[in-house]
Amino acid sequence: MKKKKKDPTLDYGAEIRKLKEQGPRRLYLLWGEEDYLRDDFMKTLRKICAPDEGEDFQSRIFKDAQPDPTELRFAIDTLPFFSERSLIEIREMDYMKPGDPDALMEVLQDIPDYCTVVFLPEQGEEPNGKSKIVKYLRDYGTEIRFTVQDQNMLIRWITRRFAYYGKGLEIEAAQRLIWLSGDQMKRLIPEIEKIAAYAQGEKVTVSDVNAVANRIPEADIFELTDAIADRRFNTAAGILADLLEQRDSSVPAILSMLSNQFRRLYLAAQIKSVPELMNLCGLKYDFMARRLLQSSRGFRPEQLKKAVELCAQADYRLKSEGTDEKQLLKETLMRIALEVSDG
Repeated sequence: MKKKKKDPTLDYGAEIRKLKEQGPRRLYLLWGEEDYLRDDFMKTLRKICAPDEGEDFQSRIFKDAQPDPTELRFAIDTLPFFSERSLIEIREMDYMKPGDPDALMEVLQDIPDYCTVVFLPEQGEEPNGKSKIVKYLRDYGTEIRFTVQDQNMLIRWITRRFAYYGKGLEIEAAQRLIWLSGDQMKRLIPEIEKIAAYAQGEKVTVSDVNAVANRIPEADIFELTDAIADRRFNTAAGILADLLEQRDSSVPAILSMLSNQFRRLYLAAQIKSVPELMNLCGLKYDFMARRLLQSSRGFRPEQLKKAVELCAQADYRLKSEGTDEKQLLKETLMRIALEVSDG
């Protein structure tokens, strides 16, 4: 089984120290999955470029699929007022159709020392490496990809956020929060605030997290497969019904998550090493791998293999037949449940 290539995790603290100690570069490409860190980096960059203006400093922002090179040249050449540097942000640009890329790159070749130009793709968008502009930015600018943080960094950050509200935190509670609400910092901030307000003790516990944290669909899928393993089929059906009621959970998305979960459980049933399972499944957190290993014990490998096959058959029918999507998903879950109950 081929291992999934793991993207290196950004050392955000090191990037911020570099920015503060060495000063801003003239040209940046900033993108990545972790919007919170990119926003925080931009906030720091604005403060450095215009320290007297603080957070109220309004940088020159271009919001155009095809920025005009002449207007950009004028903005770059304009001397900063009331600050040592000028900052130009280029947002919502179409990197595959940037208008005249050669003219744009010509402007970027001569950025003065007092100016910083930052290219900010849409949040969640990965810059296409085939674009001439993206190639230029990667060759001559500073590219920073704001990745989701690793387990230790994220838990330290969560702990600091709870400390701001005067709360300690059990390590298991931090892990449970990531499990239930995901690892995106922007999504976690309101959850932390809500849990801190709810918790009565000095330390936030797993029970506090379970009581009020919002759940991502992936967490519900895991609870669903656990319910099947425990032969709690009515509970599994109830979880599926709740997922189908959620506005953001389409039938193809639920089926994809369910199929992915059974594939992971099938691997876990055959692999007993946490690091190997993390590599094969692309997991970032060891506590998730341990939970997978534990959950896989509720099935026999052949049951999990059959569940994967049933999900694949349902996916094929979903794409090739004009069938009732919700009914197909319910039937698939029922067939999986029958396989387990017969075993």
